[in-house]
Amino acid sequence: MFRKICIYGVGAIGGWLAARLAPLPGLQITAVARGATLDALQRQGIALHEKDATGVEQAKRQAIGASSDPAALGPQDLVIVAVKGPALADVAARIAPLLAPHTVVLTAMNGVPWWFLQGAGGAAAGQRLRSIDPHGAIEGAIPLPHVVGCVVHASCSLDGPGVVRHRMGNELIVGEPSGEMTQRLQGLRALLRQAGFEATASPQIQKEIWYKLWGNMTINPMCALTGATADRILDDDLARDFASRVMLEAQDIGARLGLPIADSPDDRHAVTRKLGALKPSMLQDVQAGRALELDALVSSVRELGQLTGVATPFTDALLGLARVHARQLGLYPA
Repeated sequence: MFRKICIYGVGAIGGWLAARLAPLPGLQITAVARGATLDALQRQGIALHEKDATGVEQAKRQAIGASSDPAALGPQDLVIVAVKGPALADVAARIAPLLAPHTVVLTAMNGVPWWFLQGAGGAAAGQRLRSIDPHGAIEGAIPLPHVVGCVVHASCSLDGPGVVRHRMGNELIVGEPSGEMTQRLQGLRALLRQAGFEATASPQIQKEIWYKLWGNMTINPMCALTGATADRILDDDLARDFASRVMLEAQDIGARLGLPIADSPDDRHAVTRKLGALKPSMLQDVQAGRALELDALVSSVRELGQLTGVATPFTDALLGLARVHARQLGLYPA
């Protein structure tokens, strides 16, 4: 079912997915990349550093095809979009040559995707999120019938262009926006398991997306604002309480969307504490001078609050401070 597979965005997560899929027999793995990443992939393929079952680090390198021009790669069976939110509009503008009528587009991204309310129940069902896709360009370029959602529970980083280090986690949750257990979803789950991922299929992928977002919509921007690792945020009573209040707003929104969360903020903080001195992706982006994905992680929650009638004063404060900081650094549009 999936023989031609293209990874669009070969960062830490995209590179990890590409490196795991590349050794499978009978697959043609390619990537859309630019600059130093494209050069590295064309010269030496994708390198993955990760520990085996005994805890010994292994380094493996796999050859994959790569181009900056999607038209050079042609129609695919599966396109895995693994870019950060700010790059999605550019992906939408260039993805057409990769899509055939049967192509599946797997969105392996952080935060709320543009299709989040399509197929979901509850208040605001079917509406377009203007904070993510203000003019409908993404929805127009990647129509809903192509889309399968993916939630990644793993930590990876880049040692350099085309060199990925897998640190922890191995779980991928996939699901149709409609909640159906389709043949293509089952085939995708089987493929990912064959590649060594702990892959499961969800009957409500929006709920999985919302729960992951609930944990990182505070820690990510708060670490980016302060330069502190996650443990420092949680060690401060006032900072932790502020994060909890934002999470309570999001919990109320989720309940009105039919996406209830049974945990308390303290339950989720306890999970984050186990990660120690975590440097979230948004802090890494600040340090590297990359655009911040505030809209997918925070602006979207504020908009969903407006759509469901939930007041979000703490979310508003977090967004306001985070985007002023990001604009000051030139990492978020004015």
